[in-house]
Amino acid sequence: MRIKDEKAMLAFGRKLAGAVGPGDVVTLSGPLSAGKTTLVRGLLAALGHKGEVPSPSFALVQPYEMLELPVWHVDLYRIDDPSELDELGLDDAGEEGVLLVEWPEHAGRKPWPRALALSLEVLEDGARALTAEVPAAWEGRWPPR
Repeated sequence: MRIKDEKAMLAFGRKLAGAVGPGDVVTLSGPLSAGKTTLVRGLLAALGHKGEVPSPSFALVQPYEMLELPVWHVDLYRIDDPSELDELGLDDAGEEGVLLVEWPEHAGRKPWPRALALSLEVLEDGARALTAEVPAAWEGRWPPR
């Protein structure tokens, strides 16, 4: 899928919000400035969040619990060892709401086998190429409408 600009990335995030539900995990891979957090901003806005959506690079986990559907925005960029994930308490968070995980490759061997795995690539013209690994749990929900 080709996403032409920031506005289109926000719109895609809003569409994705209509497809997620409790217990879902969406992983977001791609280089710095590929649009991962922009996609999350669109999703959160569609679920009723008003205000800023900072990248959770330093906090690692940014909860948004007062929405139609609770969301935990996670950034694993600074995780050096997958064993550090245990300290973040993500297992409990993911049961009630949605877990959005940037830089999932830092978590080691795919700790979320049922996750919708999205990858973003920056194209020469500045657009983004989005590819998805769609697990069986997402059948009928992908692509989002």
